[in-house]
Amino acid sequence: MMDAGVHATEAPASVDVLFFRIGEARYGADASQVLRIDRAGFQAKWVEALGMPREGGRALVFHDARGEEAQLCVDEVVGVRPVSVHQLRRVPPAAGQPRGVIGFWLDEGQAPVVLIDLPASLDAPKGQ
Repeated sequence: MMDAGVHATEAPASVDVLFFRIGEARYGADASQVLRIDRAGFQAKWVEALGMPREGGRALVFHDARGEEAQLCVDEVVGVRPVSVHQLRRVPPAAGQPRGVIGFWLDEGQAPVVLIDLPASLDAPKGQ
């Protein structure tokens, strides 16, 4: 019998992850960072470390480190899905990941999804 002071285990916290593609690579970012999805404008950037977009016709719009709107070119927005924080893995700093890459998520036996911090990714080596 459970003690009145002991609560049943609560469901693990989750994060809404927005999934997108740049070229053939699939990435994810905390959906709360994204202000909107728009057509890529002249201010849209591509980040060399994340790969070259095939078309780059879409952009994730978010606030950069200065609080100004920034755009990251993407080829496709795949969707948003809640992911348990227990399924997310951080990349150790010693692994030498590109700036902005914070971890990964194993999508039920598929290839790992690289998770990025959008504002920090703009500090990585840039293309356009």
